[in-house]
Amino acid sequence: MSDFTDLLRRNANYRKVWMGQVVSEIGDYFNNVAVFSLVIQTTGSGLVVSAVMLARAIPAALAGPAAGVALDRYDRKRIMIASDLIRCLVALGFLLALPHGRTWLVLPLGAVLMFASPFFTAGRTSILPAIASPRELDTANSLTQTTQWATGTAGTLLAGFSVAKFGYAWAFIANGLSFLFSAAAVWRMRLEDGASFRPQRRATGAVRPWQEYRDGLRYIRSSPLTLAIALLSVGWAMGGGAAQVLFTLFGEQVFHRGAAGIGSIWGFAGAGLLVGGALGHVLGRRVDFDGYKHSVSVSYLVHGGAYILFSVARQYWAALLFMLLSRIGMAITSVLNYGQLLRHTPDEFRGRVFATMETVRFPVMVLSMALAGLASEYWSPRAIGVVAGMLGALTAGCWAWANWRGCLREPAGAQAGVESRAPLGAASTVC
Repeated sequence: MSDFTDLLRRNANYRKVWMGQVVSEIGDYFNNVAVFSLVIQTTGSGLVVSAVMLARAIPAALAGPAAGVALDRYDRKRIMIASDLIRCLVALGFLLALPHGRTWLVLPLGAVLMFASPFFTAGRTSILPAIASPRELDTANSLTQTTQWATGTAGTLLAGFSVAKFGYAWAFIANGLSFLFSAAAVWRMRLEDGASFRPQRRATGAVRPWQEYRDGLRYIRSSPLTLAIALLSVGWAMGGGAAQVLFTLFGEQVFHRGAAGIGSIWGFAGAGLLVGGALGHVLGRRVDFDGYKHSVSVSYLVHGGAYILFSVARQYWAALLFMLLSRIGMAITSVLNYGQLLRHTPDEFRGRVFATMETVRFPVMVLSMALAGLASEYWSPRAIGVVAGMLGALTAGCWAWANWRGCLREPAGAQAGVESRAPLGAASTVC
């Protein structure tokens, strides 16, 4: 924890981005809670809720290639500010959906809101090596991810209370103002003379978005470690999406504890993420590359195995404990993996790498949620939870097998910003 507070005290640029992150991410949950509550209240249709989710998931996936190319070609700071300002206007636009008969507006507004998001979130990760020194990078990565998990827990609680007490309009206004605050915080960042938020090596000449994005995909394919981390993220999403549905089902149908049970499961899950984020930070600073790979194998196996145990636990307290352990394992893996990507990804590809990670993970997660919801009509939540946990354990096994085969070699250039550019034609290790 002292590393986090020291970073915030010493590094003014990171402190500004972090403050913007806290406010804007909490604001995101004001929008989420208000929109889904409004849809249920006005339509009472689960089908409409699914439509809202798809209206957000599809644009977010489509935005990934455009966001990655833009972040690797233009000034990342300006792109992040533009994303915040656009989202501010769109968030305030949700006020137009409040009059009777206009609820349908949440679909196009949500689509635009999510399309603009990857330009900011992938940009925020991409600029970390520019605003944090090599010694601070692990701490900055850990704190950014841990904050994201903390705001998820705090934002949901605050949003639920605020929507219930002050109404939908206040939630949408608060969300819009949160983006405005974030834009102001990012705008105030300053680098030393001669430094820039533009990529060190970037495409010049005519813009060829698809070709430039394909170059990013070829880079990912040419780097076995980067490709493995991306696939690991997809493996998590296959079970992680189902977990979002299962938390409610376990609280209501399995343990019969109603809203309090749902809240407790989410609370222990959030606590596990915070503990895992802190442990991931400690491990990231102490283990070498081989230790990192073994840590991911163990942590991800704990994540999947503990989720299986959560799904079959008969005692409520045991289920909460296993949920805590599952999320600890997942958080450790996430912090370690993003630390490696920040350390080894050349600056010219960083935007496309992180945007692609979001592009492939989010749709898989939404699909997993949809399938879990459908499966709940035919199978028990415990059976679905066991399958979700097995997917996590299987992913851990695939990672361990790739490591045993020697596929996960450390890329050349062990520090962020070192431009060790491998040939884009083929992977350096054939597995």
